[in-house]
Amino acid sequence: MSLPFALARSLDLTDPATFAAYDPRDIWPEIRTREPVFWHEARDGKPGFWVVTRHADVLACYSDAAGLASGRGTVLDVLLRGDDPAGGKMLAVTDRPRHRSLRRLMLRAFSPRVLGHVARRIDSRTSRLIASVGDLGIFDFATEVAEHLPMGIICDLLSVPEQDRKQLLEWSKSALATEGSDHAALDSVSARNELVLYFMDLALDRRAAPGDDVVSMLATAEVDGARLAPEEVALNCYSLILGGDESSRMAATAAVKALAENPAQWQALRDGEIGTDTAIEEVLRWSTPGMHFARTATKSLTIGSGSIRQGDIVTLWNTSANDDDTVFDSPRTFDLSRNPNKHVALGHGPHFCVGAFLGRASLRSLLTSLARSVRRIEVHGAPERVHSNFLFGHHSLRVSFEG
Repeated sequence: MSLPFALARSLDLTDPATFAAYDPRDIWPEIRTREPVFWHEARDGKPGFWVVTRHADVLACYSDAAGLASGRGTVLDVLLRGDDPAGGKMLAVTDRPRHRSLRRLMLRAFSPRVLGHVARRIDSRTSRLIASVGDLGIFDFATEVAEHLPMGIICDLLSVPEQDRKQLLEWSKSALATEGSDHAALDSVSARNELVLYFMDLALDRRAAPGDDVVSMLATAEVDGARLAPEEVALNCYSLILGGDESSRMAATAAVKALAENPAQWQALRDGEIGTDTAIEEVLRWSTPGMHFARTATKSLTIGSGSIRQGDIVTLWNTSANDDDTVFDSPRTFDLSRNPNKHVALGHGPHFCVGAFLGRASLRSLLTSLARSVRRIEVHGAPERVHSNFLFGHHSLRVSFEG
């Protein structure tokens, strides 16, 4: 249910508790209508920032890499504390011209041709996981299945040793979201540092003895005539882990929850009345794991009715854009046959997600495996949301599968 404008407009968007108390999709409808671009006042010592909510404005902002830079940071929590130390080193927080060169390298690593062997392993991994929970009765899909899908894929891609993967998952879960409100901010910073240090060591090892994995490719390739520093290799591996693991886990869990709540849609997909590729795009729109991304204005500009000043922080709210009823018919309806589906769950423009192929491959494998062996999905109890103002999703989803 849409929140009244006064309540929605008064919410603190920097506080993870806001998104635990309210469904993000309930926050935006009245704001999109009455004040689609607004200034979020400074609170608790954190600077103020602009909030952009309409699909058209969000799309325009993503496309304006010259006027809205990423180098200072792209996640609100990080940006409000000051410049992101990964700026200019990690693809997501790098601006042109270096962004273009670094992205070209990353796209080579993530091309369908290079990823073919990883994609083939996705299907066997997913089938094994679904088969392993078939006789459990009621189980937690988020922890028994969703946790193991994307991390396994990313670790295969990076050739991370098997014995290290459990620890990487724990660090990844702490870095951007938590499972409760008692989690200290220091824990997230520590988890991020541990991930970067781990991949710095791995980068040095692979530079000395390269293999055919992405870490080796990054560690030995040149960008603008020079090799990446070990820290740069590590930061881009860190970005792949966080982007690929967290968002894919949230999307997979959201997919199962939505299929359980919409059995007619599930049946139509199983019967082949709806194509899997079309269904994937609706799952991405519906789940929108990355609720926002942030930019910094490099000059004065106008966004909708907002007069943005040079240096202002601008946040682009994907959760609102993907629920905009001027673009999506009945956006609050989970419709696996929705086409066209111009969602921004994977971003847009120069910073469009380089791991989009892998993310879609993971969802395709999940939906296909479920369709082969699961006739009915039932949710038991209330799902538990992650504690974050960036990621939206559930860290616990107790379900049962009926074959």
